[in-house]
Formats: sequence, structure tokens, C-alpha cells
Amino acid sequence: MAKVSKVAAFFDLDKTIIATSTSAAFTRPLYDGGLVTKGEVARTALAHAHYILTGADAENTERLRKQLSELATGWDVAKVKEIVADSTEAKIDPQVYKEAMQLIAEHHELGHDVVIISASVDELVEPIARLLGADHYVATKMSIEDGKYTGEISFYAYGEAKAEAIRDLAQEYDYDLAHSYAYSDSVTDTPMLDAVGYGTVVNPDRALRKLAVEHGWNQLTFANPITLRSSLEKHVAGIPDRVAAAREKIETIPEIVAGIPKRVSNVREVVREKTEAIPIVTKDQIEPKDRNNAKKSAAIAAAGIAVAGAAIAAASRQRDQREEKQARVRD
Repeated sequence: MAKVSKVAAFFDLDKTIIATSTSAAFTRPLYDGGLVTKGEVARTALAHAHYILTGADAENTERLRKQLSELATGWDVAKVKEIVADSTEAKIDPQVYKEAMQLIAEHHELGHDVVIISASVDELVEPIARLLGADHYVATKMSIEDGKYTGEISFYAYGEAKAEAIRDLAQEYDYDLAHSYAYSDSVTDTPMLDAVGYGTVVNPDRALRKLAVEHGWNQLTFANPITLRSSLEKHVAGIPDRVAAAREKIETIPEIVAGIPKRVSNVREVVREKTEAIPIVTKDQIEPKDRNNAKKSAAIAAAGIAVAGAAIAAASRQRDQREEKQARVRD
């Protein structure tokens, strides 16, 4: 049997799933934890405002990367993880785009893997990916020695590196990239969007809209930040309705199954009539030109018998499936 490849949906994080930059969202908790000064907070806020107003182009992204690597030099990794874990829900929860959450839910319902792929550092992205229910994530990795950041970056999830990471994941998890999806707000993610069959730009500026037209990418507008908690509560609230609909469908199975014997009986009757209609003649009585017609009639009879057998088998299978589903509902 041929192996069936899986489909994945790759999401940029900053300004695609969340309406801010990850590093800016955690600046205040890092300050409260004693890792940054008031002056560094002010510079980060200024850089973030510029980022939000002018977009995630190569220059802005590189500025944020350099600022973060310099800022993080000497930080204790364990303390950073502790601060991020304690503040992820409070800082990220209110910033999630409703439209992004709907897309993530739709991809999961279709059986697709959801992958977060972000230029932000691993220690910030990992808890967010977990909070969002992502199957996998890719993020920038900073070099660590003796439990502290050195200020060097060992892997920068940016530009072409994102596309390479996507291809590596496709090899590892058997993704069919020609049928996979990617979403980003940044012109620097062109390689990522080109790596899949269905690229989509989010809240594009003029340059990105132009690229979308040239590459045939879809365009979406995300404009409604909500709390992740409210999105989850709405999803959970809808479960009883979906369960009730499923039960209603299951309840129709006995009626369907009950009608199968009658349909099988009708098929048998047709087969019997067709069989009886075939005249019994000897080989000598059949003219050469009529022998083909006789073969065709015999073939019709054989097909009818096969249909009857298949219908009986189907009835048995449906009865077993009905009993199994009813047992699951009862459980």
C-alpha cells in the first residue's frame, strides 16, 4: 500500500498569530525579574513601536535580533525560562488574533499538523507554541555556556533558514509540502511562503501585497485580538452540540440497517427473475451468432449474484459498526 503523506500548516508568530512581537511582550516580566534596566525597557519599547509601525522588513528584524542578543548576554537560562513560564499566559493571552486561532482550529480539524516557525528565541516561543496547541515549533537558538547566554546565535530562524527548517521537518514527519500551507505578515518570509503549495500573507503592506499577486498567494486580514482563554471556552462550549449531532446520526443507523434485509431480498428476487429468464438450451441449439448473447446473459446473472453477496456483507458490517458506536457513546 502506498504511504500517505501528511499536510502541515506553518505559522509565523509575531504579528501573524499574536498582535505584537514576542520579545516586546516579555520585556516587562524580564524587567520585574531584574534582567533588564529601565533604560533597556525604554529602548525595547521604542524599537517595538518602530517595528509595529513600519513592519517586519529585513532591517527591522535584524535590529531586533541584534538588540536581543546583546541584551541577553550573561542571562541565566533557567531564570529566563522561569520568568517566561510565569508570564506567558498573562502577556500573550490577550494578544492572540481571533482569525489565527480559527485557522489553527480548522487545520487541526482537517488532521493537519500545526507548526509555529518564529525568529524569536526558543525559550520565548516554546511556551507560546504549547499554549496555542501547536504540534511542533521552530525558533532561534542562542548559544549557552555554563547555563548562561553567550550573546551568540547558533541558529537564526529567519529568511531562507525558515524554508530550510520547513524542508527538514517535511523529511522528518513526511509532510507533503505541495499540499501544505504557510502564513506570514513579513516580506522576509518569502522563502517560507514559497516552500509550500498554499502561501498566505497576513495584513500585508504594499510591498507584500505586490509579492502576493506575483506569487499567487492568498491575502488575509487579521484585526481582532482576543484572549486565548475566550477562544478555548467558546470551542468547549460548542462540544455538547457537536456530540448531540453525532448521537442523532448514530440513532438513524438502526433504521438504515433495518431496511437492509428488504433491499437484499429485492436484489435476490431480481437475480432470481433474471436467472429464470435465461432459457435452457443445448450447445447444438445455439447459433454461433447467438452465443455471445448467451455469454452476456450469464455475465449479468453472475453480476447480480455478486451484488447480492456484497449487500449481505455490507449489512453485517454496518450492524457491527452500529453496535461498536453505541458502545462508545454509552461509555
